Amino acid sequence: MARKSAAKTTGRLRSSMLRQLNSRLFFRTLLSYIGMDILLVVLFCCGVFVWAEIRCGTIFTLIEENGLPTAETDVWMDAGDYTVGELDHAPRGLALPDLPLPNQVATGLRTVHLPSIGAIFQFWNLYPGEGAGYTMEFSLDSGAYSITLQLDQGTTVAVFVLRVLLLVQLISLILFPFRNAKTISRVLRPLHDLAEAANRLKSASGMSPEELNTLTRTLNEINETHLDARVPVPGSRSELQVLAASINAMLDRINNGYSAQMRFVSDASHELRTPIAVIQGYASLLNRWGKDNPETRQEAIDAIQAEASAMKSLVEQLLFLARGDNDSMRISREPFSLGEMAAEVVRETMLIDDQHIFSAQVEAPVPVCADLTLMKQALRILVDNSIKYTPPGGAITLSVSAEGGRARLSVQDEGQGMDAEAIPHIFDRFYRTDESRTRQTGGTGLGLSIAKWIVERHDGWFEVLSWKNVGTRITIVLPLAEGDSVGVQ
Repeated sequence: MARKSAAKTTGRLRSSMLRQLNSRLFFRTLLSYIGMDILLVVLFCCGVFVWAEIRCGTIFTLIEENGLPTAETDVWMDAGDYTVGELDHAPRGLALPDLPLPNQVATGLRTVHLPSIGAIFQFWNLYPGEGAGYTMEFSLDSGAYSITLQLDQGTTVAVFVLRVLLLVQLISLILFPFRNAKTISRVLRPLHDLAEAANRLKSASGMSPEELNTLTRTLNEINETHLDARVPVPGSRSELQVLAASINAMLDRINNGYSAQMRFVSDASHELRTPIAVIQGYASLLNRWGKDNPETRQEAIDAIQAEASAMKSLVEQLLFLARGDNDSMRISREPFSLGEMAAEVVRETMLIDDQHIFSAQVEAPVPVCADLTLMKQALRILVDNSIKYTPPGGAITLSVSAEGGRARLSVQDEGQGMDAEAIPHIFDRFYRTDESRTRQTGGTGLGLSIAKWIVERHDGWFEVLSWKNVGTRITIVLPLAEGDSVGVQ
């Protein structure tokens, strides 16, 4: 049933696209035919006008030089394409401006005689251009005269050609949907195959891994091979190549996301395994010898409390990242001073750590608009990392400045530093630069991942600079707040 429904859906999609493409191409072709006909008519009229002006100018020059034709030449004029006669009225018609045409007469008035529209479109009329003419009327010292050019023959031929063209275009438009249906269906065939493969992939929840891999290979074949080999995609159909590339990219993202999820679950299980094993070990110790030995009992209780606290911290970090991945974390932005926040974190840290030297350097008021709680959490993560990897007596400095429209908050320590190869991975989940010191520092490898998520949600980024056995400086770069600055105490 699901397969039939998917086939019916893709069939409707294909027929709908076929109708849309057919109708759009039909009207586009119709408009192109109309535009072409109008252009041909305009070009014909312009050509006739230029020819008539040049012809009238030549005849006018002959009249000026030789006078009017005699009665004997009327027979020859009747056999030609023009007549010259006297007028019993003053010249009338349209005056034309002086145009850059050979022998144009600027003093004459023109009138045009055209056949009726009905005669043009009466297909049984064998001479639709009958009566067409171009007349120029002018005055000389001896009187008023006219030159009339007969355009019957040329107009009849032009109208006949126009009739044939309109008939051919009409037949083409009638046959257009039938002629292009097969071509459009062949073009849409890759889309039909892609839609079928997508529907099969969507309903593949009950398939075995082998069948799913086979289906994925089939979809990849459609994306990469089918479009290029079985259905050539020239430049005009490059959208199909883009669609295939998009589906490939989607599969890559799904695969990468699934791999990251499995790796995340594996790392989280590994992190929880150690404290659980420690708790189980001390629980067994209490059960065997701790009941009657106060020192053993207290040692076990302290260890269980410490491991439980570590598990609680790890679970809270995991929940934070899970809410962040699901976009369910609420961010409440408000303007505040980044320098005041750094100074407050320094004061709070000095109350609980007296083995390091803390200081804050604030150049000027640096206002930002961010979630104060989340930004303080990110800063504390950086400070806690500096405390873990800085030996007692080492200095940890927080500095705040503004540069290039950005706020910069740096945490610099005198710790063990990092290798250049490790810096690109320090924000990966569960990554540690020194596995041998994991239990000593008590880190889970999630702190910097949380800080990275917080900073990125505030349109910021990190800059890391570290020297092995010298120290590390991690800088948070954030946009400056717009409007009034927030003062710094």
